[in-house]
Amino acid sequence: MRELKRREEQVVTIFGGSGFIGRYVVAVLARDGWRIRVAVRDPQKAAFLKACGDVGQVVPLAVDVSDPASVARIIQGSSVVINLIGILLEQGKQRFDLLQSKVPGIIAVAAREAGAKALIQMSAIGADLNSTSRYGQSKAEGEAAARMAFPSAVIVRPSIVFGPEDDFFNRFAKMAQVSPFLPLVGGGHNRFQPVYVGDVAKAVRQIVLQPEKYSGEICELGGPRVMTFRECLELLLRVTGLNRLLVNLPFWLARVMSIFMTVLPNPPLTLDQLRMLEKDNITSDHVKNFGDLGIRPVDPILIVPGYLSQYRRGGR
Repeated sequence: MRELKRREEQVVTIFGGSGFIGRYVVAVLARDGWRIRVAVRDPQKAAFLKACGDVGQVVPLAVDVSDPASVARIIQGSSVVINLIGILLEQGKQRFDLLQSKVPGIIAVAAREAGAKALIQMSAIGADLNSTSRYGQSKAEGEAAARMAFPSAVIVRPSIVFGPEDDFFNRFAKMAQVSPFLPLVGGGHNRFQPVYVGDVAKAVRQIVLQPEKYSGEICELGGPRVMTFRECLELLLRVTGLNRLLVNLPFWLARVMSIFMTVLPNPPLTLDQLRMLEKDNITSDHVKNFGDLGIRPVDPILIVPGYLSQYRRGGR
């Protein structure tokens, strides 16, 4: 009871809390009793998050993440700051340089000056200053910027995140509904470690509960099953009951196709994403993982069929 009272008196500020991962993080922390500020561009669109907690417990607030003063106002009085902002492709004003390279530093400086006890920076496996992908580079730059301003920041790097609202299994399931084949980019040999969004939220919760234990650490989060791209698509087809050809798409041809796809409003594959696919997306041994957090991640085979059933004939 005393622990719950302590949480109710402290504020957690979450940037990007209305996104795919964010809504799960908000929900799990709200159940623990934390007061939560959700820093978003449009509070009206994030109003659904209020239902995660009691009246007034979860409050969406407008912020301009490119403006240090706006970020500082939102963070003022926060015990914990969590940055979940991230994009998979650049569109309009949504640029890697701003959102994934610069904004983490802006948030980290504000968190330090506000006296926050902990900062969690969401990154991704594949973050690397030497990456051929701008996505991977910008994630690494964001990590460095956060650490420079807030040395004890905890970096969280998940593999491909799956769940009912994901943009991985859902994307290819939608493609399978209209296409007689699915592309195996690079032969489908690249490996992933799909991780359930609920487990990522549990990991963030664990760090929030014991920030001193994970101070300055990097936590890479991967599910219990390493799967090739081919195996992911085979699972998708098996659970949806769709009979589609899996066609090998060499990297050179995929590069050519991705160039033409850039004219589409929401291209299924960009050249930058293709560069990320050229490397495996699995956890390494020299950083923390789910085991160190005391979490046993769920197997995708237990979760994926539940939400992909909507793509089956007669499904919903």
